[in-house]
Amino acid sequence: MKLNMLKKMCNLRVIDALCSPNSLIGKLIVLRILLESNIEMKGTLIVKGQPLIDIREGSKLYIGDGVTLNSRNKGYHINMHSPVKLFADRQGAEIRIGDRTRIHGTCIHAYQSVVVGRNCLIAANCQIFDGNGHDLSFPNVENRISTRGTSKPVRIEDNVWIGANSVVLPGVTIGRGSVISANSVVDKDIPPMVIAGGNTAIVIKEYKGPNNLEFSISEQL
Repeated sequence: MKLNMLKKMCNLRVIDALCSPNSLIGKLIVLRILLESNIEMKGTLIVKGQPLIDIREGSKLYIGDGVTLNSRNKGYHINMHSPVKLFADRQGAEIRIGDRTRIHGTCIHAYQSVVVGRNCLIAANCQIFDGNGHDLSFPNVENRISTRGTSKPVRIEDNVWIGANSVVLPGVTIGRGSVISANSVVDKDIPPMVIAGGNTAIVIKEYKGPNNLEFSISEQL
């Protein structure tokens, strides 16, 4: 790795790592890594297993303090089919992950911008992307396979929980404190402090104050 591509050295807690035979690591040892200039990290990052991170030139990845990237099935209560994948592959694209957020076996692909807030929990096998991989135009079907689609930013606000196997589509904002049930497809904005789910996701319950989580599905039908 060339020196002019390096940004800084940061703390990293690694749960799974490759060490040479007869290696000995004592207590309270801090391992340090070199990050490329388009990856910025604040504080401690906890990595379990081997994530796939591909941040192309001209794109950015920002990781907050205390973030967990879990790609390991051991000790995790849901079967995980693939590692954490973070992809940003277009000029100006960015992924931002807020402090203390936990991501388990999920793919985040940014063509433009995917922002995940603080204290979020994203369960295994979720797909979050802000663009269509190919052009959806029907007059252009002959060239669809070789064209790039459009993108709209995705924003997941603080304290959101996204259940396993869910898909978050381009242009969506999920409001603060909301919960997305497992196996949901989110194709429109979800307000703060609700439980939403389904294909496509609708609001099922709404928080209206202490001890008052009301069913509201009838209002959506």
